Amino acid sequence: MSLTASHHNRDLATLEQLSVGADRLGAALVGPAIHGAVVLPTCNRFEIYLDVEDSAQARSSVVSTLSAFTALDESAIAGALVSYDGDDAVQHLMAVTSGLESMVVGEREISGQVRRAHADARDTGHLSPTLDRLFQSALRTSRVVGSSTGLGTSGRSVMSVAFDLAEPLVAWRGSTSLIVGTGALAESGVAVLSAKGSRITGVYSPSGRGEAFSARHGVPVVTSDGLVEALADVDVVLACSGGESIVLTSNLVAQAMSQRSHSLTLIDLALHRDVAPGVENLREVSVVRLEDVKEHAPGESAAAIESARAIVAHAVARFSGDEDSRAVDPAIVALREHVFGLLEREVAKLRPTGAEVSDAQSLEIESALRRFAKSLLHVPTVRAKEMAQAGMADQYLTALQTLYGLDVAMPADTCPAEAIDAAYNPHEHAEH
Repeated sequence: MSLTASHHNRDLATLEQLSVGADRLGAALVGPAIHGAVVLPTCNRFEIYLDVEDSAQARSSVVSTLSAFTALDESAIAGALVSYDGDDAVQHLMAVTSGLESMVVGEREISGQVRRAHADARDTGHLSPTLDRLFQSALRTSRVVGSSTGLGTSGRSVMSVAFDLAEPLVAWRGSTSLIVGTGALAESGVAVLSAKGSRITGVYSPSGRGEAFSARHGVPVVTSDGLVEALADVDVVLACSGGESIVLTSNLVAQAMSQRSHSLTLIDLALHRDVAPGVENLREVSVVRLEDVKEHAPGESAAAIESARAIVAHAVARFSGDEDSRAVDPAIVALREHVFGLLEREVAKLRPTGAEVSDAQSLEIESALRRFAKSLLHVPTVRAKEMAQAGMADQYLTALQTLYGLDVAMPADTCPAEAIDAAYNPHEHAEH
């Protein structure tokens, strides 16, 4: 099962609170009721994937543990997390890993974040064999989506959109910059800043891990005592520490601005904000935040998204099926696409919050619709596999076409079967 909250249904402040203690959460959850846990916190989502037998018991355990780790009470946590079970959880992870659920649709950074979450769970001893297979499959499906559909080939990402928003504010060529943080976004930021012609004059790590980053990139380490001076000298700051406390307070930035006569641009991509609210009100200071990225995120082509969703649906069917049931894969895919296509159109009407529907009501209705869709698909999916194992796949396909008018043919160029099959080779461990 999975429990998720993202930019689709939660504000970034709530996601920030949920992610407090994320590095300790997986180990804390695993026990008699939860066999494995993978925690995926990013700049715009918080998700937990669990290997469980009793979903209700596992959800209760997650809510109580998160309440102990964060400042949120149990009712707020329970209301923020959407549950997915069985094939729905498989489908959600594959869609997330392929960039279909991202703030910038099609961005490829998410696959790296999923890979790190998978590796972290393995290295800290709370990755079950079932979750291991699921995450390897999701990562490989993401590669198939990228290579087969062109989704994400524009290179758009949260970082690229943020830097585009900062473009009118900074004369990049010959500028100086400071990086706050040493994680994956900071690593990407080095390449982006260098490509734009900005000279990185220092890295500040709130967690004290700046030395290794400094050695890799030849960037001086800035200490807490030297942070005001460093801010006073640079034109732009990329803040992405991922820590749990604000780094650039209004008072600290104001001290730096008192020592300079030119403008300062702060790009804050940390889920737990590195830049305090209100800093943008200081004279000559501009701030680009994740909320700005979400507002200005570009779209991808409808054809690429449709092809990607078809591949994901096909991959979900193959992940859950055995060799005998492969003959009805196209039927299961077509039926899931039909039902969930109708569902997504209805859910989309709920997501824009209006006066007539509250956020809480919207989430409750969405959860009810997803439960209904899952119930609607359960018996036809079970019967499909039973008939395939009995050698009656053709009769099932004919019945589905007659009842629903669905085209169950799966063109090879839409869902590349060889690539999908390769993704589910249990002896391949390339993602490790």
